[in-house]
Amino acid sequence: MRRHVPIALFVFMLIVVAGRAYEAQQADRSNGPTPAFTPVSYERLLHSDDEPENWLMYSGQYSSQRFSYLDQVTVANTNRLRVKWVYQLRDLDRAETTPLVVDGIMYVTESPSTVIALDARTGRVFWRYEHELPEDLNYCCGRNNRGVAVIGTRLFMSTLDAHLVSLDARTGNVLWDTQVADAAMGYSKTAAPLVVKDKVITGIAGGEFGIRGFLDAYDLETGERLWRFYTIPGEGEPGNETWADDSWKTGGSPTWMTGSYDPELDLVYWGTGNPGPDWNGDVRLGDNLYSDSVLALDPDTGELAWYFQFTPHDVHDWDATQIPVLADVEFDGRMRKLMLWPNRNAFFYVLDRQTGEFLRATPFGRQTWAERIGEDGRPIRIPNTFPTAEGTLVSPPIEGAANWWSPSFSPRTELLYVMAYDSEQIYFIREDEYVPGERFTGGGGRRLLPRESYYSAVRAIVPQTGEIQWEYPVQPRSSSGILTTAGDLLFGGTVDGYFFALDARNGDELWVMNVGGMIHAGPMTYSTNGEQHVTVAAGNTIFTFGLEE
Repeated sequence: MRRHVPIALFVFMLIVVAGRAYEAQQADRSNGPTPAFTPVSYERLLHSDDEPENWLMYSGQYSSQRFSYLDQVTVANTNRLRVKWVYQLRDLDRAETTPLVVDGIMYVTESPSTVIALDARTGRVFWRYEHELPEDLNYCCGRNNRGVAVIGTRLFMSTLDAHLVSLDARTGNVLWDTQVADAAMGYSKTAAPLVVKDKVITGIAGGEFGIRGFLDAYDLETGERLWRFYTIPGEGEPGNETWADDSWKTGGSPTWMTGSYDPELDLVYWGTGNPGPDWNGDVRLGDNLYSDSVLALDPDTGELAWYFQFTPHDVHDWDATQIPVLADVEFDGRMRKLMLWPNRNAFFYVLDRQTGEFLRATPFGRQTWAERIGEDGRPIRIPNTFPTAEGTLVSPPIEGAANWWSPSFSPRTELLYVMAYDSEQIYFIREDEYVPGERFTGGGGRRLLPRESYYSAVRAIVPQTGEIQWEYPVQPRSSSGILTTAGDLLFGGTVDGYFFALDARNGDELWVMNVGGMIHAGPMTYSTNGEQHVTVAAGNTIFTFGLEE
């Protein structure tokens, strides 16, 4: 990487800005209300692209393109980006939040289950809400919280103890608190919910604890559950035969990330996670529907319109919880309503999101488990790649070639951008007995080399062909989400704390800054008083950048 801001200068800037932010935080600890909050109507959510000064949902818009029409920061002036303010979170866990911004008010989440309202111009605190958690919790992969949803004057947050909480966006006061599932059984919640019409739709985590996955919809006003779709069919339901014996009862298939929505088709799209136990498929013979799939559901009823399974009978923990990216582009000579999906199993899929028709799959990362994806969308597996007692070396690793960190699609370049990881893992199998509330994985994985010895890159994929048009190597590895803008910029980060901007057209590096903390979240952008800002969580700190005056 080139063009680093000098470390000494950056440290001085950081001390000054952090000091000012700290003074501002200390000056306002009274949990005072936010000023002049404008209720967020459903019409505003539907047309979020028309107000790019705001960031109204986790993925930016219902299509989950993570693209902003702001264009004040451009390829020509990125060298003028400077830190504008810094907010230090109290919790020491690495932050995975993508903030929302509503008319100058920023909402960030802090691990494990806290919401903070900030002045988006200065980082000053308006109020803070911390959800009280039980002392002992069973959860898999970190005390994470990735964001909130908003409509009207209400915020919605998932909690680590499997609750869904509604807050007054102006004050942080609790409006209702609904228990979604029993945390003692391994259920938890870490993702930002999605508001669709008069419902808040939210998934569940806990695939490593033998849960039975589901997706829920709740009444915005009361917190009453309106429907539940189980991601593992029960007895007598179509698909139950894909689980041997009673394995469906402990089959996992969680829904632990955020979905997407097409208002024209009136369909919600949501990815599902791995079947359980993760690596021992002998006790759950069959395709194991609807694990490792994308579901298209009617948001009013929860009825299934169609599904597509990426990895039938997954034995490598390749969750399909990546966020569905929706784009209308020309494909095979005509305009199509597409779903673009760089999957954890290292193949990039293109589906027709109206019908679920499989259109194409091509590798975008290193993989050694499949000869190809067949014309019906099912993988043609390479023999002897299942986990064994002695261990089997396979690519991609458990983390996948992609994971939960968000890709982006730019309507300007018509490219899909993903942070890809080329690695491998030795997968092994073991006997495992299901005990309620305890891990139920049936094996595991180990590496030949440290994670950082492998290769990460931003890859720009042509949806029509699967061709990688360009790539930007990232060393050491990255688990950063990606943001693109109308200024033809792409923003991302690295595990060792470098935040960078690229030319989205060709991958040229334009700007890099060392922020000193692991970037394990998706950047976002917004505008206040006519000034575009870019915000990213790094370590346990929120950094906001803008152009120097």
